[in-house]
Amino acid sequence: MLIETKNLKLISCDPEILKSAIQGNDILAKKLNVAIEDDWTEFGIGALQYSLDRLLENENDRNWWSYFPIHKQDNRLIGSGGYKGKPSADGAVELGYEITPAYRNRGLATEMTKGLIQNAFNDNRVKTMVAHTLGQENPSTKVLLKCGFEKVQEINDTEDGLIWRWELQKP
Repeated sequence: MLIETKNLKLISCDPEILKSAIQGNDILAKKLNVAIEDDWTEFGIGALQYSLDRLLENENDRNWWSYFPIHKQDNRLIGSGGYKGKPSADGAVELGYEITPAYRNRGLATEMTKGLIQNAFNDNRVKTMVAHTLGQENPSTKVLLKCGFEKVQEINDTEDGLIWRWELQKP
C-alpha cells in the first residue's frame, strides 16, 4: 500500500522492507531504490524489529504498522511513521512519526501525519486516532495540534516521566 501526499510517498513496510532496514542503510536504499539520510530514524532498530515480529505473526496487519516517507522531489527516505497495530475493539488506532533533522521545519511531519490519519479514517472500524508525546510543548505537540488533536490526559510513565495522551475523533 502507498499513501501519497503532496511531497511524500508513504510506503507500507512488508517483512522484506523491514528486514532490509534492520540490515542497514545500504541494503534498504537498494531495496527501495532511494537515497537515505544517515540519521533517518531515532526510533531505531528495536522499533523496526517489533513491527517485523508483529507482521510475521499476522501478515494481514501489514498496513497497520510501519511506513517509510520518501520525499518525492529528492527520492530520499526522510523518517518513519505509522500505526501501533490494527484498530482496537473500540475503534482506536495509535500513530507515531519522525522526520530526520535535515527535513524538519518544512511541514513534512504534519503532512505525513495527515496522510496517516486520512488513511486510517478510510477504514470503517477506525473511530479515534491516538498519539502520545512527552509532557511538554515540543515539535511533536505542534504537529498534533495542526492536525486537530486534543490533549486528553496526562500520564506519569515510570520510564519516560510525564506523557501527554492526544486524541482525534473521526469527523
